[in-house]
Amino acid sequence: MLVRTFAAALQSIQARTVTIEVNCTPGCYFQLVGLPDAAIKESQDRIISAIESSGYKFPGKRLVINMSPADLRKEGSAYDLPLALGILAADGQIPAEALERYMIMGELSLDGSLRPIRGALPIAIQARAEHFEGFILPEDNAREAAVVNQLKVYGAPTLRSVIDMLTGQAELPEVEVDTRRTFYEAREELTLDFAEVRGQERVKRALEVAAAGGHNILMIGAPGSGKSMMAKRLPSILPPFTLGESLETTKIYSVSGKLGRDVTLMTTRPFRAPHHSISPVALVGGGASPQPGEISLAHNGVLFLDELPEFSRSVLEVMRQPLEERQVTVARARYSVDYPAGFMLVAAMNPCPCGYYNHPTRHCECTPQQVQHYLGKVSGPLLDRIDLQVEIAPVPFEKLSATEPGEASAAIRERVLRARELQTQRFADCPGVHCNAQMTAALTQRLARPDAEGLERLRVAMERLDLSARAYDRILKVARTIADLAGEETIGKEHISEAISYRKLDRSSWGR
Repeated sequence: MLVRTFAAALQSIQARTVTIEVNCTPGCYFQLVGLPDAAIKESQDRIISAIESSGYKFPGKRLVINMSPADLRKEGSAYDLPLALGILAADGQIPAEALERYMIMGELSLDGSLRPIRGALPIAIQARAEHFEGFILPEDNAREAAVVNQLKVYGAPTLRSVIDMLTGQAELPEVEVDTRRTFYEAREELTLDFAEVRGQERVKRALEVAAAGGHNILMIGAPGSGKSMMAKRLPSILPPFTLGESLETTKIYSVSGKLGRDVTLMTTRPFRAPHHSISPVALVGGGASPQPGEISLAHNGVLFLDELPEFSRSVLEVMRQPLEERQVTVARARYSVDYPAGFMLVAAMNPCPCGYYNHPTRHCECTPQQVQHYLGKVSGPLLDRIDLQVEIAPVPFEKLSATEPGEASAAIRERVLRARELQTQRFADCPGVHCNAQMTAALTQRLARPDAEGLERLRVAMERLDLSARAYDRILKVARTIADLAGEETIGKEHISEAISYRKLDRSSWGR
């Protein structure tokens, strides 16, 4: 008897439907075809034990199972449940009619219980797109999948409970989630607040500008000056997640298996801070079985690279293309996958090997050659993609001991939101551009052109400070954001002056 069940394979953060065909005929043979990996090939023993533990008998017949499309690689143990149901239906132990109405996924334990799977959200989206009546999966993943509207989702604890549902002996409760209500109720206020930061008003202003325009930022300062502390508070002034951004980020975490068991939707922007010993594959994604890397896990959020020169050159250089294109492509001989990588880069570094170059009270022991060599670990093309470069000085004792709190993140965020609203209106007719940092050269020339005084000040600064050519467009983009924060349409000389002050490493005198 030939029966069909339906599952799904993950590609990038999307899912593709997999048809599982099971043919059961007299004989003694078991064959599984259709590019299954080792975990799927080993499923026979798990399925036999689970079926017998559920009170049914594994057929001692000739079983041929095809997983279609045959040229699509299938990976993982999440196919156990549809395989087991297909085998029982092909043997006539359960009716086959109901199987074709559902997308079915789940890993089986030896006792027949179901274990959670990865990628439940994108699989549910695919099930709805393919017009399946419902999606049957482990109960631990049910709320995650139920975020998808217009699809019946059934969370099952065991193989036996699924069989009872399909045979009409019992019912599985349908899991329902009010997506919008869940999202808005679950949004949390971040516990870290800029009110806790003493002093550093100039650096907080730079972070406000970066948040308002979506600009990448590099902070340069001595150890203990507060670089990491302020970077961790940046998400508190970024615009709150929209529902669309939340769904997109949740799909990435779902595919990566990093979504918590009780988490239905990501409600706060991610903040990823990988260690400087990270490998290129772990940062950008890939591997034998491609998985999203840290830059994709930071999508719609912040990627923080502390001690930037300590990262290997190969790790830093692989970020250049994702920073520009906001996605990363993992190419292999037989396939390629694209992962979103629309993150905001925040980096921090010491100004020299000892950490005290330009320090107001401590002496730097490094030679000019050592300082230049240390700064040279960060390539020019990477610096070209960082709009703001800010020097941080230590906070004096008088400000550290002050009892009055600094400006709260909520107040800063209000200004950021107003600036973002102006940009949303400005780029309404520009697909793929949502903030000033994403402007192309043509858009920069058209929308970030300063007035005559501003242009003259920029010309003088380029000549006197010996700024590099790459600084020109970056200064204009940042000046556009500064003008937005001030609510002004025209970019004036004061906006240009502030933007120029955020290009520390472009000055030929730095480190000499």
